[in-house]
Amino acid sequence: MKKLSNITLKEFRIVLTSLGLHKMRTKGGHEAWVRDGLKRPVIIQTHVDPMSELVVRKALNDLGLTREEFITLLESLK
Repeated sequence: MKKLSNITLKEFRIVLTSLGLHKMRTKGGHEAWVRDGLKRPVIIQTHVDPMSELVVRKALNDLGLTREEFITLLESLK
């Protein structure tokens, strides 16, 4: 099973797109992704690749996904 600390930006963007999110804006080294039904945008750092585990866990929390759900979705999209 893939670790959360080795998720590339490309992989994470694919997952966000598959969940119906779209990039709202880029500011500095961060992107904000949104969709209807989310309380707040999902913010990811674009200047660190692969993404840190902390950023991935925060994004999963904002999306309401568990680690297992995310890993399963990521592996199914490959």
